[in-house]
Amino acid sequence: MESALRPVLLVGAAALLTLIVGWAVDRSLRTVDARHPETPLWDLLRRCRLPLQVVLCTAMLRGGYRTTHLADAHTAAIGQALTLVLIGASAWLVVRVAAAILDASYARYAAVSQNIPKIRRLRTQSTLIQRVFTAIVGVIAVASMLFTFPGMRTVGASMLASAGIIGIVAGVAAQSTLGNLFAGLQIAFGDMVRIGDTVVVDGEWGVVEEITLTFLSVRTWDERRITMPVSYFTSKPFENWSRGDARMTGSVFLHVDHAAPVDLMRKRLLEILEHAAEWDRRAWGLVVTDTTPTTIEVRALVTAKDAEDAFNLRCIVREHLIDWLRVEHPYALPRVNTAPAPGRPHQGEAREAAPIPDAEELGPGPGTH
Repeated sequence: MESALRPVLLVGAAALLTLIVGWAVDRSLRTVDARHPETPLWDLLRRCRLPLQVVLCTAMLRGGYRTTHLADAHTAAIGQALTLVLIGASAWLVVRVAAAILDASYARYAAVSQNIPKIRRLRTQSTLIQRVFTAIVGVIAVASMLFTFPGMRTVGASMLASAGIIGIVAGVAAQSTLGNLFAGLQIAFGDMVRIGDTVVVDGEWGVVEEITLTFLSVRTWDERRITMPVSYFTSKPFENWSRGDARMTGSVFLHVDHAAPVDLMRKRLLEILEHAAEWDRRAWGLVVTDTTPTTIEVRALVTAKDAEDAFNLRCIVREHLIDWLRVEHPYALPRVNTAPAPGRPHQGEAREAAPIPDAEELGPGPGTH
């Protein structure tokens, strides 16, 4: 009877103590977070409660399972299982703590900084650093689990002896993967492209939504996702409309008749911009940039704080200018002329006004006597 109660008491005591410690730690973090609301670290650390409880419970079971004398024949197997769980839970806890620290650093900087490009750069770097750290911790945890088996220790010595050959073979076999991995690190710390940047790749306009160590996802204006390897951005040219300064200058081209009132169009453009929330009031203008036998080309120039507002503002200006011309000055719209130009006489009238003189009126021609 006593031998049957020992494992129950051990598991119950471990679970009860784990719950008490987890509640105490969570309560302490809440108190500290209430006293220091400007630091989000304490609230983010509360996400570590579950892995912390798993580590504590597993550690207590790992330390006291031998005292139960239950299933002595399987003592080694139970200890091995608890060790594996303890290693995995510890890696989980380390990853959660590191993620909380990185997220807190980013949130605190983003709350006080007004430099949007630097905020996006820090977000990209923190995301990739977190992924690299998670991968490293995962590899170490798996290696630690494997080396808890006695047979793997012997294999490990021979693996270390042939590490050079294995590294060369792995490098050749995973050349593209390693290239993407180093390209991801180059993007993170080279400030080439960041999460939230507006880019044009392969003729597609979109916003960078996600950057990992191997691929990059771009969300287009019509909600499609373009996924491409990060090595693309280190080996091919692309347009980044948000690098350095997100402000943009947009242009709207209109083809109108030669009689179009350019001065009135310029005044109307300013009225449209005054009522547009997308205009950042930096600059504007309207000039004639080209002429053809049938039309003139007019360019309206506008500015906005970012690429999205610039696109919307161009659409607004184009729509309102065309509508204003259609209602107020319909003669200024391009058209195909089917009537003679004003002031030009008809062909019949021209003949009557200028009759062909006869030979006597013309006088003797050349070569006559």
